[in-house]
Amino acid sequence: MTEAMTPTVLFKCLADDTRTKITLLIVNEGELCVCELTAALDLSQPKISRHLALLRSAGLLMDRRQGQWVYYRLHPDLPSWVTEVLRDVTAANHVWFEAESKRLRTMNERPLNQAVCS
Repeated sequence: MTEAMTPTVLFKCLADDTRTKITLLIVNEGELCVCELTAALDLSQPKISRHLALLRSAGLLMDRRQGQWVYYRLHPDLPSWVTEVLRDVTAANHVWFEAESKRLRTMNERPLNQAVCS
């Protein structure tokens, strides 16, 4: 993490709908590949990657590379208050990101068949 996670840092990260939906989808799913996020949010890969870079540099997300694919999850060193807030917000707002969750669930060839991820 490049700076301490404070309420201001967290809420600045989540001040954009796309970054908030990325974060809530990841909280809901545990870990997502870039290609899953592009399908769920119906946005271009560069746009998703730009938001992911911001979330990662703020210390909210962590990535791991598996072959040519990059997967994102919550950073394991986040303070417990952050993970609690994110889990509560996710649980209370499924309707808000329902369309994105549905697109994710209906995505053809999800990363189990990682041929679609790039």
